[in-house]
Amino acid sequence: MRDTRTPWYAKAMVVLVLAYIVSPIDIIPDFIPVIGLLDEVILVPIALAFIFKLIPDSVKQDEINNQIDETSRKKLIIVGSLLIVIVWLSILTFIFLLSSS
Repeated sequence: MRDTRTPWYAKAMVVLVLAYIVSPIDIIPDFIPVIGLLDEVILVPIALAFIFKLIPDSVKQDEINNQIDETSRKKLIIVGSLLIVIVWLSILTFIFLLSSS
């Protein structure tokens, strides 16, 4: 989505698919058992496959090449997430200790 070589219509399709997913208005209402959820299960993957075909091959290839750098980025995300969890647990422990005394 952030690559400037990605066509605007592919980006617009992504926004439309996301809007359809979160929208309460569906082709088949969700309150109908089983069939109501099938429209998301069937239409969303088809739409994403269509969007994937709209993206130029050069952009896809560059993203595949950039995934090598993603391993170090994933490690940073994991460490950052652990730090956030530790901070929240510390805050919750502090609040619990204050409220219990």
